[in-house]
Amino acid sequence: MAISSDVIRGYNDTIILYVLLNSDSYGYEISKEIRRLTDDKYVIKETTLYSAFTRMERNGYIESFEAEPEAEGTEKRRPYYRITDAGRSYYREKCEEWLLTKDVMAHFILEDPVKQEGDTMETIRDYLNNMFSKYPSTPEILRAKNELGQMMEDK
Repeated sequence: MAISSDVIRGYNDTIILYVLLNSDSYGYEISKEIRRLTDDKYVIKETTLYSAFTRMERNGYIESFEAEPEAEGTEKRRPYYRITDAGRSYYREKCEEWLLTKDVMAHFILEDPVKQEGDTMETIRDYLNNMFSKYPSTPEILRAKNELGQMMEDK
């Protein structure tokens, strides 16, 4: 299963910056590395990649430079990209944002979205246990938890 580009759109910069953290690189190589790191679950489109390069260079997160041709007799120079200090800072911010996003989304994602009919009550119990684990085990909290659980079983 491949990931939708809509889902990951806000994190393309993070992905590209991650690839550039350890070494400078060029567009095609960055694209290949993203495919490799995701086991082909995410393939960044060329237009998306180069739009991100333009935007990140304009924002000061990366800088481009032309490298010498790799093969002798080749005159074509390819643009390489390197991450800047501002890019490293932006990468850290995006990582923190992702952790928060992941934490928020965890409240809405079932670990096993294909539950069997008989597993519904177990899912409800797990949800209630998780929800109430954030509160002290006072008699009032325990009573509310039991009442909610009973109400759910009655439905």
